[in-house]
Amino acid sequence: MDGLAEALRAVTPMGVVVAVCSVLSWIAGGVLGWTELVVAGVAGVLVFLACLSWAVGRNLLAVRFTLDKERVVRGKPATCVVEVAGKRAGGRLLAMELELSVDDEVHVVEVPGLVSGQVHSEFFPIPTERRGVVAVGPAVTVRGDPLGVLRRAVEWGGTRELFVHPVTVALGPLGAGMLRDLEGYTTTDLSTSDLAFHTLREFAPGDDRRHIHWRSSAKLASSGSEGKFLVRQYLDTRRARLVIAVDGDRSAYASDDDFETAISAAGSLALRAIEDEIDLTLFAAGHVVHDATAQSALDNLARVKPVTMGLDDLTTRAARLAPDATVVVVVAGGARTFPELLRACGQFPSDIRRAAITVSAAGTAGIAENVGLTVATVRDLDDLRAVLAGGPLA
Repeated sequence: MDGLAEALRAVTPMGVVVAVCSVLSWIAGGVLGWTELVVAGVAGVLVFLACLSWAVGRNLLAVRFTLDKERVVRGKPATCVVEVAGKRAGGRLLAMELELSVDDEVHVVEVPGLVSGQVHSEFFPIPTERRGVVAVGPAVTVRGDPLGVLRRAVEWGGTRELFVHPVTVALGPLGAGMLRDLEGYTTTDLSTSDLAFHTLREFAPGDDRRHIHWRSSAKLASSGSEGKFLVRQYLDTRRARLVIAVDGDRSAYASDDDFETAISAAGSLALRAIEDEIDLTLFAAGHVVHDATAQSALDNLARVKPVTMGLDDLTTRAARLAPDATVVVVVAGGARTFPELLRACGQFPSDIRRAAITVSAAGTAGIAENVGLTVATVRDLDDLRAVLAGGPLA
């Protein structure tokens, strides 16, 4: 039954017309005694059977396609190679077409007749002008007849992904400029043991005796307060975690180029944070990666497409995913106003560092220090470099 179903799938609409009309002509000619109809019907059936010789039989070949690289920066070259090897012993494989899907396009490879052991290879470039994930494959060999009556397609291999990463720019350490002091974040929470010394207080039951400040305790005793000890009181510090939230609402950007600049800015920040060994959570237009690596961050950004999601919803979800955030940077379109940015960043605790970067190619680059939020406007990645370096902006 499986073989019959496969054979039926190989019949094209043209083949269905030829087969049905031929049989009907043969039958009608026999019933009506019309010799011409019988001849036409027989001729059609014979043509259909002759076409079977082009499509039936085993595919005695091997097909393989590979990518020269799985990840590439937007605009850099990427190549796919297709290899077809003949495996028909003692005979020659007929010429055929091979179709390879590359996203929504189909690349056609004309495969000549091959003998056993002969390999036909063909290279072709994969377009990388746009950031994204390019789906390559599967490869499909097509066998059919010159009349288009039958068309037999066989798939080889699955689908492989080529990640086209956004363009990024090398940034200086995030400890300087707008995002300073990321080596550790000091809170107002008191702690009995940490690195940030705060004050001295009287010893209480349960305190660790190793934290007694003996010199101050001795001075206190010399002043007449015998039996009292002073212990060190610390401020709690946390490991720095940078949260990057990228606004995915296309209406917030003046152009597609501005949206791509925002993605590139987020990627540049992410790579610098990872190089500085800062914990990173990246939330870009609905795509999230927690404790990101360089590869996972860029792969995540390659998949980002504009979405219908409010900026407040974006930051609310990001704050819920990273409750231990110490610094948050919102990358948004130039159409976002300061109240919108302030409200969005307000989803995070007020005691952490908060900043926003708006992208507008037609705007004026600069930094605005406001109460509760620092806002930087950039036109391109060169402006981003200047902002984070704390240098002058053109």
